[in-house]
Amino acid sequence: MKIALAQLNYHVGNFENNTKKIIEHIKLAKADGADLVVFAELAVCGYPPRDFLEFEEFISLCEDAGKEIAEHCTGIACIVGLPVRNEQIAGKDLYNAAYFIQDKQIKSIARKALLPNYDVFDEYRYFEPATSFECIDFMGTKIALTICEDLWNINNNPLYVSNPMDALIQEKPDVMINIAASPFSYQHDDERRIVLADNAKKYSLPLLYVNQIGAQTELIFDGGSMVFDQNGNMLDEMGYFKEDLKVYELVGSVIAGYKPMEHKPMSDIAQIHDALVLGIKDYFVKSGFSKAVLGLSGGIDSAIVCALACCALGAENVMAVLMPSKYSSDHSIKDALDLVENFGCQHEIISIAEAADAFDSMMALAFKGQAFNLTEENIQARSRGIVVMAMSNKFGYILLNTSNKSECAVGYGTLYGDMCGAIGVIGDVYKTQIYELAEYINKDGVVIPVNTIVKPPSAELRPGQKDSDSLPDYDTLDTILFQFIELKKSSKAIIEMGYDEALVKRIIKMVNGAEFKRYQTPPILRVSPKAFGSGRRMPIVGKYLA
Repeated sequence: MKIALAQLNYHVGNFENNTKKIIEHIKLAKADGADLVVFAELAVCGYPPRDFLEFEEFISLCEDAGKEIAEHCTGIACIVGLPVRNEQIAGKDLYNAAYFIQDKQIKSIARKALLPNYDVFDEYRYFEPATSFECIDFMGTKIALTICEDLWNINNNPLYVSNPMDALIQEKPDVMINIAASPFSYQHDDERRIVLADNAKKYSLPLLYVNQIGAQTELIFDGGSMVFDQNGNMLDEMGYFKEDLKVYELVGSVIAGYKPMEHKPMSDIAQIHDALVLGIKDYFVKSGFSKAVLGLSGGIDSAIVCALACCALGAENVMAVLMPSKYSSDHSIKDALDLVENFGCQHEIISIAEAADAFDSMMALAFKGQAFNLTEENIQARSRGIVVMAMSNKFGYILLNTSNKSECAVGYGTLYGDMCGAIGVIGDVYKTQIYELAEYINKDGVVIPVNTIVKPPSAELRPGQKDSDSLPDYDTLDTILFQFIELKKSSKAIIEMGYDEALVKRIIKMVNGAEFKRYQTPPILRVSPKAFGSGRRMPIVGKYLA
């Protein structure tokens, strides 16, 4: 039997596009000699559909799409993910499920049992967990079909009390197939490979795994579909961050023509770069936008965002706005202009000095006797926010936010100023990783000016200002932030690692105190195991400081 894995980019709620794409790949797989083609989890409606699932019409459109797909399954069978109704009154109204379609008929429905409800996942909000399981019989082969998380309960600290495969293995299947919507983080490809290999080894069965690619707002899916033999050896690995279709021949319980291969992952920074490019591109394409605007300061953060946007959208579709203040240095303007020249994007120079002076004059009476402080700095940042939002409104540009994760974490940014935007491009990338990204982008030639990379970071909102005036050095800051945010360690545990007690407590207090700001920021492209947004839910007025 020949099995095709279709690793595709879906669009939540775009039934016309998703259905067309699935049908096209049924035809392509059939032309390649496949007997069965396998699509990803919730492929019909896209993942995650979230509260769309609460609309009756949405579920009906899923069903209509499933029927249309079935009409094209002649001479080839398919497995495709979609939500299905729960016919029982008790329990949630839906299952996260998959159709097995053969000869234009839905022959079998597999339902997901293990529903993740952690980090960015919220499946138990919508779906009822399956409690019964049976293999699919096709061409004399028994297929144990599972959906994503159903294979993830295999580590030393299981989240669930049962495994669907423990029931399915009783029917003596010949092969496992797992369909998934597994979001990207720069650590997740290694975790997936280990989990899948352990399943193949535990159940002594070959395993074919298909993931999807593409971005759905902040969530990015990287693909990397894989095939394993019954000993847990990886036999093949499909592309990352791109659509792919491959056919594998199953002879008995053996994937023919493949030998064990070594997993050679991309570097973390290469993965982050490609994920962010895909995230920007899909945000624009799937939202119906084409042109981006950003504030370009001459600093490294905005330079990185500009570079990524030019790669994702084409330089001709990127507008960089230089907004010097009376404190901006000549070299910052030159660095920004050098970047514009290197990429060939559009640009405007709009000074905010006049606007800031006007605000100072307007507020002079109310602020009488008060010294210059953060207030006036924020007025400058908000003046820049007004300028880029005006460009967005006037020309239909979509504003890209350029705040990095270190800044987002400690609240080093101005609400309604440099924190505004439609999508946070690098809000899940620490400052130390930003420098690595710059080096990666410059690997084939200098496009981000060297001075942009080597000069001390500064918001240039007062004379001689540097980030280091307000923050610890980024190497130390990012290390402590990683321990607290990604690894969820307490202040006590971090202090015991050798870090200064006062510094640790100061940083953690800053993180918790900035929660109200993060609630008002744009969605942030997720590239780490723990990003700000739906995967990290903290109270704003909580007292606990860890």
